[in-house]
Amino acid sequence: MPEPPPSGGGTAGARLDRLVAIMRTLRSPEGCPWDREQTLASLRPYVIEEAYEVVDAIDREDLPALCDELGDLVFEAVFLAQLCAEDGRFTLADALEAAAAKLIRRHPHVFGDDAESGALTSDDVKRRWEQIKASERGAAGAPPGLLAGIPPALPALLRAYRIGRRAATAGFDWDRPAPVLGKVREELAEVETAVQRGRADAVEEEVGDLLFAVANLARHLGVEPEGALASANRKFSRRFTALEQHFLAAGRPLRDVPADEMDRAWNRIKQAETT
Repeated sequence: MPEPPPSGGGTAGARLDRLVAIMRTLRSPEGCPWDREQTLASLRPYVIEEAYEVVDAIDREDLPALCDELGDLVFEAVFLAQLCAEDGRFTLADALEAAAAKLIRRHPHVFGDDAESGALTSDDVKRRWEQIKASERGAAGAPPGLLAGIPPALPALLRAYRIGRRAATAGFDWDRPAPVLGKVREELAEVETAVQRGRADAVEEEVGDLLFAVANLARHLGVEPEGALASANRKFSRRFTALEQHFLAAGRPLRDVPADEMDRAWNRIKQAETT
């Protein structure tokens, strides 16, 4: 049976090397059957899950959990790189070097001879970052267009936000929040019309347009819509759990409670949170 690699030191590099060695052992003939069966595609849901667990730890301000979840996310990166190394495509070292080179290249105001670096604002830096990314995509032979490079696999609300932001760099945008709010009202009216006509396909399309408009309203208001919706989800879940516990304490599951009584209890819970 293989021995686990020794710790090898307290630096991040040494511990990353140890994690890589563990991964190689797990993928070896003497390793783990499950790990040997994995492919890039099969690891996809685990990568997404670990990324969301990192976000959850951040939202909860749970630093011990964040430390643990970051380690899990790094492990997924090591796992993916190991699969690619076995096929001769690239190694983890290649991926790390690419990340370092990219950061240096996209920060000319820090690592280059940029005479204007002292006068740059955060907005200036973001604009230049997008310009550099666009030139990189062109050099790599990526499809042309401002929207190229926005990952299709992003959560839809976040992708809508990113699409609107990218289109805005070409001046295709509203100049202030008020007309965006008008667009939201317009899309809501179109949802209502589609519902009245009883056309399920039109309802789906119009709801999508409404959500896209709301994502752009959030952008104009300086709100990140994915985070705002996550916060709303947590708030509803917290209040619903309190509602459920309130009635369970009296031996009454929610399915046995009349709707108007639930509404009154819900309003009391909301009021208690705001006072």
